[in-house]
Amino acid sequence: MEARMKSKADADVTTAIQHLYKAIHASGVDPRLLGLVHVRASQINGCSPCVFAGVATAKRHGETDERLHNVVAWRETPFFTEAERAALALTEAATRIQDGAPGVTDEIWDAAAAHFDDGQLSALNLEIALTNFFNRINRTIREQAGKAW
Repeated sequence: MEARMKSKADADVTTAIQHLYKAIHASGVDPRLLGLVHVRASQINGCSPCVFAGVATAKRHGETDERLHNVVAWRETPFFTEAERAALALTEAATRIQDGAPGVTDEIWDAAAAHFDDGQLSALNLEIALTNFFNRINRTIREQAGKAW
């Protein structure tokens, strides 16, 4: 499969996205957890370039191969903390918004809120939303895996 577009993003759009990422990373959420959130949402959406780049970025922040290989099955593994599990459940619920899906239930939100303050919850929510944003763009233009940002 070949990518449909080869042009670079508009500079103003790139700057805006950089500001969003700056806010996310200023929230106090562990960059390793942000990486897991990014990878998990990208796995759900089948976005190979985001999975590829997300794994590379997570590893630069010190994430282990063991956890990266098991984030797809996080519920069945002993490798994640309760806070990470709450963030991953939030990620899945916010990503799977197809017709009829329950979305982020009060139970899922309350579990995340037990581990993260309002600023951190905002950052997690924004990380999930931006990941889904990029997943949809990459799927639309058939961006290929192999690049890291």
